[in-house]
Amino acid sequence: MKKFLLLLIIPFLSFGQDFEPTFTGQLIKHSYFSLSYIEQHEQAEWVYYNLNREMINGKHKRKNNFKADSKVVTASANKSDYYKSGYDRGHLAPAADMKISETAMSESFLFSNISPQNGSFNSGGWLKLEKKVREWVLSEGEMYVVTGPILENPIKSIGSSNVTVPNSFYKIIYSKSKNKMIGFIMPNQKINNPLKDYVKTVDFIESITGIDFFHKLEDKREENLESDININNWKF
Repeated sequence: MKKFLLLLIIPFLSFGQDFEPTFTGQLIKHSYFSLSYIEQHEQAEWVYYNLNREMINGKHKRKNNFKADSKVVTASANKSDYYKSGYDRGHLAPAADMKISETAMSESFLFSNISPQNGSFNSGGWLKLEKKVREWVLSEGEMYVVTGPILENPIKSIGSSNVTVPNSFYKIIYSKSKNKMIGFIMPNQKINNPLKDYVKTVDFIESITGIDFFHKLEDKREENLESDININNWKF
């Protein structure tokens, strides 16, 4: 019985690491997502995970227990950095994607997974995009998700740790089973246009972030997926 339980536990702790992007920060692996933490900006340059129906349909509820990430060797941002800053503590990997376990939910509130977001953006267009990704996963099956801030030309910095306020955010979704990929860049402000208006090629996102996102794919497939925009492949 113990061997059986061990076999069940190990895949959950290690799955979703197949297509991690390149990184320039400290690589940190949590239970259901990994990230590259950039000390200069006191946040992750990307957060990566494999999202499936079980993670979305889990029973563990949001607790808002924001806390520093002890795995960050240089110390992560913390609550005081965001206090009265005028910016929301915006998730990169949403709490609603991490309902599969108490640990996963708790880790989503680590400040290594948080970035300063305009309030109307966080609760508006960005939330709409997060919900849309969950809709796709629920209807089509598991997908790989990479999310992060655009750290070039920041708006400002906040707190004693000088947390960079990004001017925009990106999200990339890859469906291995459907052989399709889509990317978004959204400005860190109130979003008025439809989500379709923010679709960008992954090649373009790579050009402004310097990150190679799905470099572990076979070269030809990576080239085709990352250079293409085919909105008709996705249900908006």
